[in-house]
Amino acid sequence: MKRAAAKDSSVESRIQEALFRAQDLKFKAFHSKLIPTIPADTVIGVRTPELRRIAKDFGSDSDTEKFLAKLPHKYYDENQVHSFILSGIKDFDECLRQVENFLPFVDNWATCDQMRPKVLGNTSEHRERLLKSIKLWMQGKLASGKCVQDDTYVVRFGIEMLMTYFLDKDFDPAYLNKVAAIRREDYYVKMMVAWYFATALAKQYETTLPFIQGRKLEPWTHNKAIQKAIESYRITPEQKTYLKTLKV
Repeated sequence: MKRAAAKDSSVESRIQEALFRAQDLKFKAFHSKLIPTIPADTVIGVRTPELRRIAKDFGSDSDTEKFLAKLPHKYYDENQVHSFILSGIKDFDECLRQVENFLPFVDNWATCDQMRPKVLGNTSEHRERLLKSIKLWMQGKLASGKCVQDDTYVVRFGIEMLMTYFLDKDFDPAYLNKVAAIRREDYYVKMMVAWYFATALAKQYETTLPFIQGRKLEPWTHNKAIQKAIESYRITPEQKTYLKTLKV
């Protein structure tokens, strides 16, 4: 009599099983259209609260390191879980190491933007190290100096981290120049540059405004930054009225 094959008990298999148990086919059909850069058949269709729950469940699993190391993942939703697990890592060095390992395999805006590791911005102790990494990421490079072949989301992530952690008390006007100097045709990089400047207008209006007045961004990004700033509740009605006059 032929023996039945043993059930795969790997952490990867267990995470996939959890994802398929949480599958929502209507959400899959809707969400797939929002991520045109990846094949629709790699989207399982799991809503964000469920992804967070799964990431939390497996975050402390002794075998999760094997899941984080086994790249690339088969499914988009696995990448989302990966991002949420990384975001919950509490040790700075370990988190930065895992981010660097994962970044070359990020292939869509949603996974990139879900990755918001709190530990990277929690203390001033590591600010300089984080800033050094951010500057490399914005060039499409890793800490090793290695260039990532498809670096769209490495660059996007770098800008996002600069926006998240260096527009408040650690802000330096020189950062505006660094982001304005990024000239890429990638839609998802251009959109992040626009998002950065819109947020900078909300948080550092007087310092950022000359970049818009002086048209230091390429036209599409310039107009998109103004659009997003006008949509922000943090921009005053008077500022919005003036920004509208600066469109090109």
